[in-house]
Amino acid sequence: MANKKLIFIPTYNESENVENIFTQIKALALDADLLFLDDNSPDGTGRIIDRIVTENTGVYVIHRSGKLGIGSAHMDGINWAYDHQYETLITMDCDFTHSPSYIIDFIEGSTNHSVVVGSRYMKEGSLKDWNLFRKTLTHLGHVLTKYILNLTYDATGAFRLYKLNEIPKELFHLVESRGYSFFFESLFIINYNKFRINEIPIDLPARTYGNSKMEIRDALKSLRYLLSTLRRKLFDKKSLLLK
Repeated sequence: MANKKLIFIPTYNESENVENIFTQIKALALDADLLFLDDNSPDGTGRIIDRIVTENTGVYVIHRSGKLGIGSAHMDGINWAYDHQYETLITMDCDFTHSPSYIIDFIEGSTNHSVVVGSRYMKEGSLKDWNLFRKTLTHLGHVLTKYILNLTYDATGAFRLYKLNEIPKELFHLVESRGYSFFFESLFIINYNKFRINEIPIDLPARTYGNSKMEIRDALKSLRYLLSTLRRKLFDKKSLLLK
């Protein structure tokens, strides 16, 4: 493996976005490899990725049998990065709510920090293009993680950088959620184990194409995991700490 950095993008029905996001990332001319993970998208996203992989070096793909949860997708990507000995992992969405142009800012912001988080709350109007439902859900998630878990960071977003050479792989094994709550639970555990976290401001536009994949049931599952994480914090602290 020549590169020490890996960019990870999970996909499901992103046929209208995946080639464009690859092109924009490639144009950055970063010293980084790219890993896609596709959950058997019925719109043919996986076939497009296969072609990209065939035509380009340093691009890889994991194909899964179906939708197994966004948290489990990130865990598979994280494990793949550790297994292939990458030192830095950047995770992002494929729908252009996460602009590839921020990747350089994440890398620059990782000096003296083990994790960098893209924050939607450091810039006024960063969610201006979102509909009321998504905006309300996002703000509610931020308020709950802030006041229940004492996480001052934007803990529910997927746009992140992890320094895998500083964070032991076993730390991620403490995360129980395999859905959207993976994001706040993993950040809480990272913070609880006293790894340094930095935030950089990002704008979050509406999706370029396609529809949001979060549903009400996902929000309810996240609330359950939020309370479960609080319970672990209060009554089972050992389950949150590295051995």
